[in-house]
Amino acid sequence: MLISAAYAQDALGSLGSLSSVGQFLPLVLIFAVFYFLLIRPQQQKQKETKRMLSELKRGDRVVTGGGILGVVTKPPKPEDREIEVEIAQNTRVIVLRETITNVIRPPAAANDAKKN
Repeated sequence: MLISAAYAQDALGSLGSLSSVGQFLPLVLIFAVFYFLLIRPQQQKQKETKRMLSELKRGDRVVTGGGILGVVTKPPKPEDREIEVEIAQNTRVIVLRETITNVIRPPAAANDAKKN
């Protein structure tokens, strides 16, 4: 009677290993969905923001994290953390590069497209 019990456990053990792989499959699928819907787009957005901040130049209109609109007055060096921004006539403030959330570029004029 002890021997038959041992055989029964061995047979269940081999089937149990197949079912344990099947238990991890939903977790792998959930991770894949999170990666493609959340993680990857966020990484691309961070890359784009970093590129935008590295391409700042004098005369660019920028929006800070606090919602302040201004114009970059000094050409920033790539290693500078601080950027001088004019928010009103003769009113200049220094903001951190990381607080700039957007660069506003004027849309191309419709007349320019017709000339070409």
